[in-house]
Amino acid sequence: MTKLTPKRDWKAYYDAVAERPPRKTLLTALAAFETPGIAIDLGCGDGRDTVEMLRQNWAVLAIDKEPDAIARLLARPDINTLQLTTQTVSFEQLQLPKQVNLINASFSLPFCSPDAFPTLWNQIFNSLVLGGRFCGNLFGERDSWNDSELINTFTLQQVETLLQAYTVELLEEEEEHPGTTPLGEDRYWHIFHIVARK
Repeated sequence: MTKLTPKRDWKAYYDAVAERPPRKTLLTALAAFETPGIAIDLGCGDGRDTVEMLRQNWAVLAIDKEPDAIARLLARPDINTLQLTTQTVSFEQLQLPKQVNLINASFSLPFCSPDAFPTLWNQIFNSLVLGGRFCGNLFGERDSWNDSELINTFTLQQVETLLQAYTVELLEEEEEHPGTTPLGEDRYWHIFHIVARK
């Protein structure tokens, strides 16, 4: 059976999620640090998480493949641009810097191509300092977007394998349930919420 390849209207998505608060996984990770450091926001979108990291005095590299996302982030009135660096690049082309304290990937890693994901996941680990943290989300195998050839999904066992090199501080499985996307599309969600320390 041919897998679906859904088109994504990122502009409409950014409009739909504008002004939403930072993700719980990010807030959990930030609360675990005694002092701010250097962070990367992977798939930053219009900056809902980036803004919170900047507010807490982190230096942030915000990365997204969509130029419109970076433009929207830079146009926000509530950011300290002195602490912000941006990069427009896809996950498949990304080269992460070293010695980073926090890498945030809120609902973005599922959109890394399956072929490129192992390399990106290794880069995330190698980019973090000892004691640094990853926080973010992965889609479960029972998520309805599992039918897309461009979406990464994982079983709980696969997620636990991915996290073997970390100390897991938060791993919540949001079991599949009906819902809607910010654009009003019906779907079944199956999500893993993660905070892990290197």
